[in-house]
Amino acid sequence: MDSQIFYNNMSLRKRIALVREPSPSFPACITAYAFPDTINYQKAKKQHIEYCNTLEELGLEVIKLPPEKKYPDSCFVEDAAIIHGKRALISHFGALSRRGEEKKVLAVLSQTLKVKKCLEPATIEGGDVIHFSNHLISGITQRSNYQGIQQLATWLGVEIKTIEDHSIVHLKSYITALNETTIITINKYVSHPELSQYNKLVLDDKDAYAANTLTINDSVLIPAGYPAVTKMIKEQGFEAITLDITEFQKCEGALTCLSLLY
Repeated sequence: MDSQIFYNNMSLRKRIALVREPSPSFPACITAYAFPDTINYQKAKKQHIEYCNTLEELGLEVIKLPPEKKYPDSCFVEDAAIIHGKRALISHFGALSRRGEEKKVLAVLSQTLKVKKCLEPATIEGGDVIHFSNHLISGITQRSNYQGIQQLATWLGVEIKTIEDHSIVHLKSYITALNETTIITINKYVSHPELSQYNKLVLDDKDAYAANTLTINDSVLIPAGYPAVTKMIKEQGFEAITLDITEFQKCEGALTCLSLLY
């Protein structure tokens, strides 16, 4: 394996967060939410500011892309690229309406990383990819396919394990990594063979949305309103920080979706 690609646990500490403010078109996001008319753009902007402030307080340099009115979902910037070590694969979105969001992300990442575009018929979105120091786990879902994972593995030079579930949009809505050895997940995936090596925090169904956590160095961000999950994570020795992201939840987004960390 290329020595520039392999990196140890210390290298998992993130320094930069790339974000994009929600645009006025945000309420037109892709969603199955039952009450889309209640999506509040101004409230989403405020929640996004608080999110960015928290990242900065945790020591990250926050790079802010301007909002893109043409792309209602473009604040979910994580989906536009997958970064590992010093390389990034720029996504070919599974969602047709999102194709084009990646252009400005590519421009920023290419300043400091080696980048390559994912090419069709492959599709891959960052919301499907769980990161560890020497391997990744990717969903094969409604948004990412086998060809996308093959291109990702070839370009990044890293082992990629897969969890196939075409009933879901993104894998990280249901599984996220707290660190190299501990994941948080829902009952549906507890017995999956690719997860056998991890210590698992398993959520009740009513708390399933909180499976999308965001670990930044030694702190774990959790959506507000899930006290049992917050307690569970604190018991693992992490600092737990809760954030109100209700407007992004209405657009089927979550904490990891709102930034690209590297």
